[in-house]
Amino acid sequence: MKLTKYAHACVALEKNGSRIVLDPGTFTPEAKDAVTGAAAVLISHEHFDHFDHTLLAAALDADPELRVFGPRAVLDKLGGHGGRVRALAAGDTFGLDGFTVAVHGERHATIHADIPCVDNLGYLINETLFHPGDAYFVPQVPVDTLLLPTSGPWTKLGEAAEYLRTVKPQQVIQIHELMLSDLGQASTRTILAGLTDIELTLLPPGQSIDL
Repeated sequence: MKLTKYAHACVALEKNGSRIVLDPGTFTPEAKDAVTGAAAVLISHEHFDHFDHTLLAAALDADPELRVFGPRAVLDKLGGHGGRVRALAAGDTFGLDGFTVAVHGERHATIHADIPCVDNLGYLINETLFHPGDAYFVPQVPVDTLLLPTSGPWTKLGEAAEYLRTVKPQQVIQIHELMLSDLGQASTRTILAGLTDIELTLLPPGQSIDL
């Protein structure tokens, strides 16, 4: 399986000629290119930096084979498109064009008591890679590759370190990085490695890695 990193929380996964995309939002300038030709898109939650509903509505109209999955809010905003948009919940498992998907977690991490906490789904792909969306949710299954959010109004470095210690992934790849400067990303990487003995991989947008 090949992973291609796009800006912020968006990644694409390719296997045997099939491609799925996770969290193409408005912070991802390459989102349209990422989605074009994909078999499916998985959305963790409704926030705009993860879910560009205008882009996906146009993509669904342009590609009659495209499918979109996410929490109920995604279905509510996009409409059903003849059953090609599907609402998911924690505990769901299904096959998707040669990939397996298991859904974990239910709620976005708390930003502030005055800000509503929306539904948030994490996706375990092929029983190896976990995209948590905007939450440090611990799936009660082994995780080989963890996509770790490193910036945002809800994140905290100490909580990220405890998350890594609990999940114990074999490999960690940074996502959700746009609120950190290059210096901030390097500092975060150094501190997390010192606290966890796990190296954080920083992939620039457009770069791929084989998993």
